Amino acid sequence: MKLNYNIKLEQSQKLIMTAELRQAIQLLQFNSIELNEYISNELEENPMLEMENPPKEMETVAIDSKDNDIEWTEYIEKYDDVSYKPEIDRNTKDFNIEDFITQDQSLKDHLISQLNMLELKKKERIIADYIIENLDENGYLIASTDEIMSSTKSSLKNVEGVLSIIHSLEPLGVGARTLKECLLIQINDSHDPIVKQIIENHLEDIAYNRINKIAKENDLSQNDTQRICDFIRTLEPKPGRLFSSDSGETKYIVPDATILLVDDEYIIQVNEYTGPRLNINSFYRNMLMDGGDRNATEFLQDKLNSAMWLIRSIEQRRQTIYKVVESILKHQLEFFKEGDKKLIPLTLKEVADDIGMHESTISRTTNGKYVQTPRGLFELKFFFSSSLSGNTGDISSTSVKSMIKELIDKEDAKKPLSDENISKLLDQRGTKISRRTVAKYRDEMEIPSSTLRKRF
Repeated sequence: MKLNYNIKLEQSQKLIMTAELRQAIQLLQFNSIELNEYISNELEENPMLEMENPPKEMETVAIDSKDNDIEWTEYIEKYDDVSYKPEIDRNTKDFNIEDFITQDQSLKDHLISQLNMLELKKKERIIADYIIENLDENGYLIASTDEIMSSTKSSLKNVEGVLSIIHSLEPLGVGARTLKECLLIQINDSHDPIVKQIIENHLEDIAYNRINKIAKENDLSQNDTQRICDFIRTLEPKPGRLFSSDSGETKYIVPDATILLVDDEYIIQVNEYTGPRLNINSFYRNMLMDGGDRNATEFLQDKLNSAMWLIRSIEQRRQTIYKVVESILKHQLEFFKEGDKKLIPLTLKEVADDIGMHESTISRTTNGKYVQTPRGLFELKFFFSSSLSGNTGDISSTSVKSMIKELIDKEDAKKPLSDENISKLLDQRGTKISRRTVAKYRDEMEIPSSTLRKRF
């Protein structure tokens, strides 16, 4: 076998993901909070960057993406007004109503504040504090009586006595060990004894709406039984959830865009919070223009390059969100006019083809992004739903769910519609859907079955 060395010229195409492209993709899939955290880090690391609300007539500078080498001195001289400008009055403080809102009180703090107003012996207070520290987020006691006795070196009588004190605190039902005990604590002895009897013996029957069985075993009429069961359902099964969790955090949704209805015309606004305006710091800009130290100039030029890529990526993100929302508005216009029943099937590919972008870009844009509309706050993914065949054409699953909910809301409570009946009624409206699909959609909307919806 003969081996030869040859020179061969080939032409090929390769997709190379540059650091700048990766940054643009990363910024696009960030939600508004993640984006601002990322920008905050960049502001700390890059001295060339400053955040500022620009004049209304000025827009973020567009840079030709084809140019990899930029003459920075020429750029800076041309766009002299793109710089940081200090606030007019740094001593002026803008007050927000949220500054005066106190932090939510936890369940444990709420109980301790009530104990502080009671005259307890030292031993009783030790037991009470131990009990409170062993309550779960729903207010139930997770420690056994034996464990409390052992840990506090107390007698059963003392533990039960302190536990009864905890049961008398607000919210009623806290410190219970079972659901039954929680409900019995809430009714005390002030209610009809039959209510206590039904709680003790028929909790499962209440859950499954077995009104006839409860009425028969307690020698009650169906109407009286229904009334008692309705009252029991008003009791709080998880008293602790009324308070903020010790470890939980309040999560806020900041809409990335807003659709406004002005004079019968829909207007789209991209939230400034989702793409803050960044500019070049004037001090370091002048230092770069003056030249001087070579190392400093190279450092600042590198940081300026990075800053301009970030500014451009944020602007591209804003424009992409705008285009996607604009396309959704065009496709789902009837929804914004008439509601859920007019939501049509829509795919990511349809929007991608409409605005001339790749389907993956639309997916990144809609994931975790929200839009505020005249009909409420929606995640962008809400407007993309699968289609079902109907006599009047394809309709979205969201529209079908809206129809199902409408039928259930209007049903006779004494003769609720079964899934089969709902399927037949939808078929009469031109939407062919099986009983099993009706049950699936009903479960997704957390609507109980006809048996559990029946009233007497």
